[in-house]
Amino acid sequence: MYKIGRPTCNITNIEELLEAYKQCGGYNARSISDAANILIEALSDPEVTVLMSFTANLVATGLRSLIADFVKRGFVDVIITTAGTLDHDIAQACGGEYLSYTFDVDDVYLREKGYHRIGNILVKVEHYGPLIEKFVHNLLNKIVNEEGITHIGVRELIYRAGNLINDQYSIIKACHEMKVPIYVPGFVDGAFGTAILTFNELQRSRGKPRILVDVLIDERELMEIIYESKKLLGIVIGGGISKHHLIWWSQFKDGLDYAIYITTAVEWDGSLSGARPREAISWHKIKPTARTAFIYADATIVLPILFSYIATKLKNRVRRTLECLKWTP
Repeated sequence: MYKIGRPTCNITNIEELLEAYKQCGGYNARSISDAANILIEALSDPEVTVLMSFTANLVATGLRSLIADFVKRGFVDVIITTAGTLDHDIAQACGGEYLSYTFDVDDVYLREKGYHRIGNILVKVEHYGPLIEKFVHNLLNKIVNEEGITHIGVRELIYRAGNLINDQYSIIKACHEMKVPIYVPGFVDGAFGTAILTFNELQRSRGKPRILVDVLIDERELMEIIYESKKLLGIVIGGGISKHHLIWWSQFKDGLDYAIYITTAVEWDGSLSGARPREAISWHKIKPTARTAFIYADATIVLPILFSYIATKLKNRVRRTLECLKWTP
């Protein structure tokens, strides 16, 4: 508790903006200020393992490069996300163009003109699925037909994908360079997973070996990461399977020590996406003593503010070495 201040319009940098949010003292301004302070504390503690989850729709926006830069600065140890993150990242890395448009558009018209819509973002059909399938088939051809590997985890497959990406704004590439594992528990729910299936069908038709992508390899890795960690920070952006997987595994360490939630989902329908940090306490996914912040806002507005503030204050971070992981060339 503190006395509400009197911010003025004389804001010239990101630190003054966060101080103005603190001085506002109420509503989501206060939540953003609290989140910034929690992040500074957690990211300054060498014993903290940083887990970050986010939904794929954000990767269709310019936040893609912001997240990649956050990874390159060492502020993330583990990413848990959805299949669409792989799709959007690979499509753009392969030259797919994403266009800012409007929510108020005739979707029948877009279908006739050959566009997919993600909210108020458009992408041509040929800049999405075909590019992703070609990329994945090329990746799997190297792994299966050239190296003779037929059993692999999702995380290792994504790491190897980073070898084939030459895009400084790519999340997959940034994680490859920094050796940050990307876990995608629902990896078949998108073009990336479908392309694995079509590759295997081609292999079968040619009498060649198929690949088995084993998600349980990833689960064992996550288990070991959680068990070897002393403290946990969860940066949870959006909801769905990526959010749940992060907090699900955290319960086996008796919960997160720090938690930042950013969402526009509501809690009164009982959905996981809208559940606030306090609900996770009853599941042992967040500790009763944890420092938490809940920001009810659009992540495309909040993340540039938070991440820029962290980068300004801390510059970079020396990541934790995840001893349990093996990294192939």
